Parts: sequence; C-alpha cells; structure tokens
Amino acid sequence: MAAILFFLSSGLFLGWSLGANDAANVFGTAVGAKMIRFKTAAIICSVFLIIGAVSSGAGASHTLGKLGAINSMAGAFTVALSAALAVFFMTKAGLPVSTSQAIVGGIIGWNIFSGMATDPAVIRKIALTWILCPVLSCGFAFLLYFLVRKFLKIFPTHIYRRDVYTRLALILVGAFGSYSLGANNIANVMGVFVESVPFQDITITSFLTFTRVQQLFFLGAVAISVGVFTYSRKVMGTVGTGIFKLSPVTAFVVVLASSLVLYIFASTSLQQLLISMHIPPIPLVPVSSSQAVVGAVIGIGLAKGGRNIRFNALGRIVVGWITTPVIAAVLCFVLLYFMKNVFMAEINL
Repeated sequence: MAAILFFLSSGLFLGWSLGANDAANVFGTAVGAKMIRFKTAAIICSVFLIIGAVSSGAGASHTLGKLGAINSMAGAFTVALSAALAVFFMTKAGLPVSTSQAIVGGIIGWNIFSGMATDPAVIRKIALTWILCPVLSCGFAFLLYFLVRKFLKIFPTHIYRRDVYTRLALILVGAFGSYSLGANNIANVMGVFVESVPFQDITITSFLTFTRVQQLFFLGAVAISVGVFTYSRKVMGTVGTGIFKLSPVTAFVVVLASSLVLYIFASTSLQQLLISMHIPPIPLVPVSSSQAVVGAVIGIGLAKGGRNIRFNALGRIVVGWITTPVIAAVLCFVLLYFMKNVFMAEINL
C-alpha cells in the first residue's frame, strides 16, 4: 500500500495544482466581483466537484486512454508528476493555465520515450477541443449577456433584492460548474492511473458498488479540494479582474457559460442523446476550466464593445497555454530517463 500511495502522490500533487489553478476559476469571477467570500466558494466548489468526479468522471478519461494507455504505476507517476510541475510553475506565475494541456503533453512525452505511437486522430480531436472550448464559452457568454439584460429590463427589481438574487444565482451556477469540473477534469488528475492502479471494487450493498475507478477519482477530487483551499486566491484575482472588470451580473453570465461548456464535454447522457437523434456526438474530452472562463470573460467584453478588454493580460494567458504542453512533454521525457536509468523503474510493462 505504501508503494501505491507513493506512485499516486504525483497524481495527488497534480490534483492539488488543478485545484489551485483550474478549479478556482469556477468561482473566480464571483469572488473577483466581491459577491461571494472565498471560503464559501471553496467549500461549495469542493463538495460538488467531488460528487461530479465520483459519479460522472469516467467518460472523459477514455479519450486520454486512447492517446496513451500507460500500463505501469511508475510510468503513470512520472507523467502525472511532469504535468503537475508544469502547472505548478505556471501557477506560481499567476497564469490560469490548462491542466488538460499539461497532462496531454506529459502523455506525449511518455509515448516518445517508450516508443509508443501517438494517434494523430486523437491529437486532432483533443486539439480541436482546445479551440472549441474558449470559442464556445465566448459565444455562450455573448448570447447570455443580452438574454440576462433583456430579462432584467422586463422584470425590474429593487437593487437590494437584485443583489440577493445575484448572489444566489452565482452560488447555484458555481455548484453546477464545480460538478461539471469534477466530471470533466478528474481524468486529467487520475486518468493515467486507471490502467495500472491495483484497487479492488468495494461492494457496499447489492445495488451499490464503489468501483476501483471511483475510488481513484475520489482521492484525486479530495486533492483538488485541498488545492482550492490552499493556493487559489492569486489565480482567482487574475481571472476575476485581470482581463475585464466584471459586475456581479456579468460574473454570473461568465460562470454559467463556462459551466455549460465543461458539462457539454463531460456528459455521457448528452452524448448518447445526440447519437440517438443521429447527430454527430460531442467528444468527451477533459477541457480546461481556465480556457472556458477566459473565453466567457472575452465574450462579455465583446458584448460590451470590446473597448476595455486588457489584451496584455490575455496575451500572457495565451502564452501560458501554448508553452504548457511543451514544458510538460520535455519534463516527462527527462524524468522518465532518470526513472528508468537511475532508479531502475519499469515504466512500460
């Protein structure tokens, strides 16, 4: 058990990094707009992301498995560690980077080192979602902004009552976003361990089984929660106020738009519904909450004319997105060399 926990430690570190960087973005705009206290946001985020990870986290992990099925604990440990280090370095710089891109870069580094083929079709599918995620979020936010503004004109309320309703709405969409984040991004944290972890299913009743994968995802979700509580304030500030100054109502729009995007790329039920209607299904791929939130914030800025968008902050974020997978791939290749030649670890069974 001690050896298992040691190898899982890099995944838990990655979960902590995700909590510090990506998970905080679900409530970043609400906290940045001074509508919800950080502690309240962290508690709600933690509870619902754990529920989402355990109940609906399996769908997005299959795509990462197609990119690279890592069948040894040592190999999975190294991939997760390289991704975690890449995210940690970006987090220290205050940049809301993509954990999804970091883990993909780590898997590609493992493929190169171990001589495994990297399927170009899977890479194209994943890369496409990196573009679609912020674009969809931007579009959703743009449309939702005008819908919400129209609603407020039709149903005017006293400013105090509107403030109460806005706070409640931010809490509800934040809970939904946290659930979607857990369902979608837990694959980034623990997906590389699915093939190799030696956990056994736990049968609680004849109708309820806590599967080995759910146990793995639960541990990863707890690590994400710890990251939210301990190290997420700085990135919340970058996303909440660094790109475009948000009002409470526009903060609600940003959270709702980004949460919808995360849900779309994680929902197996939505995918099955589209298939039953003979509509091309949406790929179940772990996407970045940072990209979704940044896209939504840009959508709000464009809806307001685009004059006050801070393009210098946006440029720094885009640079972080581009360099993250490259850094993770290089780190993974170097770390695998040391794992195999210095520590004599079996990285590929």
